[in-house]
Amino acid sequence: MRLAAISAYVVLLIGGCILGSCRQEAPQIKHAAQATPAPQATPARQTRTQSGEALFKQYCSPCHPDGGNVSDPQRTLRGAALRRNNITRPEAIVNIMRHPTSRMIRFDESTIPDKDALAIAEYILKSFK
Repeated sequence: MRLAAISAYVVLLIGGCILGSCRQEAPQIKHAAQATPAPQATPARQTRTQSGEALFKQYCSPCHPDGGNVSDPQRTLRGAALRRNNITRPEAIVNIMRHPTSRMIRFDESTIPDKDALAIAEYILKSFK
């Protein structure tokens, strides 16, 4: 009886650690100020994609490293899997972030504003073809 209780506790502890790691934010790296010229202005879409990459790394990469999926290998962020599920536009990805149907955690607008969610979605569609 005691062995069964210990085994159940260990399983719950490991499961909690795995699920808890999906909510952790990526550590912020502070860079020392450098005396470099200011970057040239870039189109808004390119800037959004660059911030989309940083936001993806912060919010999504713990569960979707390299566009994969640690909890469900059938639901990756790669182009073929997205197209198979009729996910071809950034708005469709934002909708999934707001209303997930699987084990994915929900990212409401107070967690990730619409502008940032759209940047993440555009980054996903551009990067994981």
